[in-house]
Amino acid sequence: MKRNLSLFASTAMSAALPVSAQEVKTYPAPSEIVASAKADEWVAIAPSDLMVMDLAPDSKGKPRRVVIQLIPAPFSQGWVSNIRKLAAAKWWDGTSINRVQDNYVAQWGDATEKKALPEGLATVEQKNYITPNWPGKVWIFARAYGRRDAYAAAHGFFVGWPLAASSEGVWPTHCYGMVGVGRNLSPDTGTGAELYTVIGHAPRHLDRNIALVGRVIEGIEHMSSLPRGTGQLGFYEKEEERVPIRSVRLGNETKDVPAFEYLSTDSDSFAAYADARANRRDPFFNVPAGGADICNIQVPVRRKIR
Repeated sequence: MKRNLSLFASTAMSAALPVSAQEVKTYPAPSEIVASAKADEWVAIAPSDLMVMDLAPDSKGKPRRVVIQLIPAPFSQGWVSNIRKLAAAKWWDGTSINRVQDNYVAQWGDATEKKALPEGLATVEQKNYITPNWPGKVWIFARAYGRRDAYAAAHGFFVGWPLAASSEGVWPTHCYGMVGVGRNLSPDTGTGAELYTVIGHAPRHLDRNIALVGRVIEGIEHMSSLPRGTGQLGFYEKEEERVPIRSVRLGNETKDVPAFEYLSTDSDSFAAYADARANRRDPFFNVPAGGADICNIQVPVRRKIR
C-alpha cells in the first residue's frame, strides 16, 4: 500500500510541475529530417532523365525554366520513349502552354493540332497504364493506423516515385507536379506530344486512366501561377493568352542544367520523414493525424550539394 501511495504522490507532484520544469520530448519537423539526411542517402538523377522546358520570359523579362524528371522503367516506358524522340526532334519548340484549369492542370503542346509529329512514335496500349507485378524493393506505406488509401489496396514508393497497387498490379499516382499524357477518348492513349502537370489537389481518379510519365522537380511556379483559361476545361481562348515554349531538350543536351538528387525512399531518413508527415508532432501541431495520403508525402528533391 505504501508503495502505491508513494507512486501516486510522485505522479501527482510531477503533474503539478509547470511544463517548463518537466522533460518535454521534442520531435523534428519533416524539413529538419530532410536537412539532416546523410549524404549517402541521396540518389543522383541522371541528366538524360531530365527534360528541360524553357518558356518565353515573363512580363518583367525574367527567364522561366521548368525541369521535369522522366519516370523510370518499368512504368510508362512506351510514352517516355516517344517523349525522348519528340524532344530530340525539337518538336515542342514554338508550341505553347494553352490550358490552365484552376485546381487541376496546366497543359502544353500544339494548340493548332496541325503540327506534324516525328516519325517512329509508338502507339501504346491502355494495358500499359498498369505494371502487372511489384518491381524490386517497394516500401509500402499502407494502412497506417488501420487507414487505407482511398483509391487502392496499398500504396508505397519505388526508387523515389509514389505508387498505388491492387491485385492487378502497380501504377504511378496523380500527385501535385506529376506529368501526364493528354489523350482523346479511349482507346486513344496519347503519343506524349500533349502533356500536362497537376497544379491542384491530387486528381487520383485519373490513375490508371492516363499515362504518367514524370514530375516537375523545379519551376512549377511558372505554370501554377499562370492566369486561368476562360474557355472550356480551362483552355485559353485567344492566341495571345498562350505561353510560348522556346525549347524543350533532354538534360544531357542542355547547357547550365544543375545536378539534381532525391532522398532515397529506401533510406532511414525517408522512413522518419514519412512518419513525420503522417504524424506531425513538431511544436505547431496539437494532434497527430495518424496517417497521410501518399501525395502528402512528397519525395524530397534538391539541387545536388557540391
